Amino acid sequence: GLACAKEAQGLGMKVAVLDAVSPSPRGSKWGLGGTCVNVGCIPKKLFHQAALLGEAVKDAPLYGWQLPGHDAAAGSTVDGPRLKHDWSALKNAVQAHVRSLNWGHRVQLNKKKVDYYNAHGRFIDHQKIVAKGPSDKEEILVASKYVIAVGGRPVIPADVPGLAEYALTSDDIFSLENPPGKTLVIGASYVALECAGFLNGLGYDTTVMVRSICLRGFDQQMAKLVSDHMASEGTKFLWQCLPKAVTKLPDGKLKVKWSGADGKIQEDVFDTILVAVGRRAETANLNLDAVKVNVNPKNQKILVDNNEQSSAKNIYAIGDVIDGKPELTPVAIHAGKLLARRLAGVSTECMDYNSVPTTVFTPLEYGCVGMSEELAEKTIGKENLDVLHAFYKPLE
Repeated sequence: GLACAKEAQGLGMKVAVLDAVSPSPRGSKWGLGGTCVNVGCIPKKLFHQAALLGEAVKDAPLYGWQLPGHDAAAGSTVDGPRLKHDWSALKNAVQAHVRSLNWGHRVQLNKKKVDYYNAHGRFIDHQKIVAKGPSDKEEILVASKYVIAVGGRPVIPADVPGLAEYALTSDDIFSLENPPGKTLVIGASYVALECAGFLNGLGYDTTVMVRSICLRGFDQQMAKLVSDHMASEGTKFLWQCLPKAVTKLPDGKLKVKWSGADGKIQEDVFDTILVAVGRRAETANLNLDAVKVNVNPKNQKILVDNNEQSSAKNIYAIGDVIDGKPELTPVAIHAGKLLARRLAGVSTECMDYNSVPTTVFTPLEYGCVGMSEELAEKTIGKENLDVLHAFYKPLE
């Protein structure tokens, strides 16, 4: 959204940006910049890097680094020197960096002369919206074209008693005041595995509850390598399990009951529960029915054509809010710039969503581009497919 707004303003269009964040169920809120800056790519990558640094320190003596408390003559550094991680120090540093990015976006909008409203928008008709700010003050805005880039928020299953009341999501984990302690991650999406990976890497007892498979939509042979590596590093996995209930104990810990593949109920106690089972588009409060914008009823994402145009001719959508496209910030940024150029009449180029590279920042990082083997088989048939394998072991 920001990329589209700045590009459009630079091409001579008059632009306003509405951006406001409703607090998560746990009260987490943040500034300008969307998911990536505040509760996505940026803090995730920094927490991931923190975990990798801890692993590097364990290996450092083998490269000649003399660390306090380490006996160089001992040789092996499988366990390495005993490291103690300061959660608060990391959290504070990451949040300070995020706030600097929030401020940077405000400055950029000001320099570009883009009007900024800290407000939620709601359609009245195809030309008018009402902007509602934090003090509930309302203002009517009129525009000839609208671009919806509201993104999405994590989903917490409502059918598990106690889960919504006590669980965190990726909206909360990066600003969590106290160390998470023993953590249960529910879900096996890339968000779930990335969070589980850095939590385990930072020294916290971490368990991942998997309903069926890891990294759905990714190549499953590679997904198994990722989960196997995580398990070898100490992350526990509960396969083919579903949460049934969460209760809070007198000492503040959380008792979780779940069913396994055999239907038997099991339970354990955790300090923190992190849910990462999927996301839903933030379209419910836009009053899209008033402007006849069609959405996918399963996830509330907006249906668009190759031009990012919705079923309403003057309303467009980009980023995580559109259905069937990669949920990746660089993709959304490029799509936003291309859309702005088309709206300004200086280009006809549309975004090509095919063969977009992506990376999963698990402890064993996984990058891919193009189809997974499973999708290729489904698309052209196994008999028309040649699969080549190669293995490379890093020299270091």
